[in-house]
Amino acid sequence: MKVLVVDDEKDVEMLFRQKFRKEIREKLVDLVFAFSGKEALEMLDSTNPPDVVYLFSDINMPGMSGLELLEKVKSRYPAIKVSMISAYGDSENLNRAISSGAKEFFTKPIDFESLKSEIMDMINR
Repeated sequence: MKVLVVDDEKDVEMLFRQKFRKEIREKLVDLVFAFSGKEALEMLDSTNPPDVVYLFSDINMPGMSGLELLEKVKSRYPAIKVSMISAYGDSENLNRAISSGAKEFFTKPIDFESLKSEIMDMINR
C-alpha cells in the first residue's frame, strides 16, 4: 500500500522509515514523501489514477497548509484516505480537518503504534 507523507520538515522521512522498517521490508507499505502541499499534489497528479492509497499530512506548512491540501485531495481524489497531524491539538484544526474529510487527526509527537494500526486496518480490508 502506497502511503504519501507530507511534511515540510525533512527529518520526518528518516523517522518514518525507521518506525516502518519492518512493514517496508515485508513490502506491506511503500512510503513516499513530499515536503510541501504543492509537491504532494504534483505527485498525486503524476499517475492517473493516483497510486497513493493513504496520505498523512502535517497541518502547519509554509505555502499551502495541510488543511488546504486535504480539501484539494478530497475534491480531486475522494477515494484517498487522509489523516492530519498537528503539533497543536486545538479543536478548531481538528473540527476543520474532520469536516473536510480527514479520516483521523494525530497530534505530535506521533503515536506510531496508533498510526500503524490505522494503516494495517486499511491493508486488511
